Amino acid sequence: MTTYIIRRLIQAVIILLIVTILVFFVMRLLPGDPIIIYVAQTAQLEAMPPEMIDKLRAQFGLDKPIVIQYFNWMGNIFRGDFGESIFYHEDVSKLMLERFPVTLHLGITALIVGSVLGLLSGLLAAIRRGKWLDKIITPLTYIGITIPIFMLAILLIYTIGLRLSWLPIAGYTSPFEDFWLSTRQIIMPVICLAVFSLAANARQMRSSMLEVIAQDYIRTAWAKGLSERVVVVKHALKNSLIPVITLIGLGVGLIFSGSFIIETIFAIPGVGRLMVSSIFGQDYVVVQAITFVIAVIVLVVNLIVDISYGWLDPRIRYG
Repeated sequence: MTTYIIRRLIQAVIILLIVTILVFFVMRLLPGDPIIIYVAQTAQLEAMPPEMIDKLRAQFGLDKPIVIQYFNWMGNIFRGDFGESIFYHEDVSKLMLERFPVTLHLGITALIVGSVLGLLSGLLAAIRRGKWLDKIITPLTYIGITIPIFMLAILLIYTIGLRLSWLPIAGYTSPFEDFWLSTRQIIMPVICLAVFSLAANARQMRSSMLEVIAQDYIRTAWAKGLSERVVVVKHALKNSLIPVITLIGLGVGLIFSGSFIIETIFAIPGVGRLMVSSIFGQDYVVVQAITFVIAVIVLVVNLIVDISYGWLDPRIRYG
């Protein structure tokens, strides 16, 4: 196990290095100059002399060769310094500390909803295969997988928010300030973030459970006269979870990517909305820092998922 973890950590470091290189250089391939964009947005472009613009460029290290910029940025990260935002003129670590809790609140809630409801739906569809419950759940999973989340968000805003006025259509309030208002504000964003993972988990759980209950040891359990609850929970469920756990691990990355769209649509001040505004403003430092942190989170989650296989199935051995 220790050897496996060390090998996976080395692979994670290599992947993280590749991600940083791609993001760093792709951002600099975009047309435009972040300093010019910032000065133009602050309505100072006409009044600011070229010497001042060069001074700003030097302040953010953009006057150095691109390779030197990359190594300087990586060196600062290892010291815990993510740099200073060009547009906000604030420390990037401070910006992320303000925005990440919002995104994590939405993301973790959506992950729990998608995982729990997906597992239960898939389990019920499998043990009631061909019955009315299966015939309802299975078509709904097709809809959940195929519907674009931005379209779902617009439909929810129009119907539930505007026509029925049941829920607020924008904004975010911390649950520590007003729990009821916060819950009402995140219902529609969480539905949008969770719908794909819920549908995918349900389909995978149904398929995996049907495969497991066809095994000989399950038929033996039925032959012993064990109750359905014991057969399903004690014998079938654990082995059928392995592919679903893999899907849940992949869902972490999908939730972060979905937050870019959902937080923008619902005007939620999370890291996804910060990322979108930083891309349009070519705020290199913010985009690089957010990508780095999200990549670390996804890699850690996938490592935990891989390690959990051995607990779910004792036959799995790590070489």
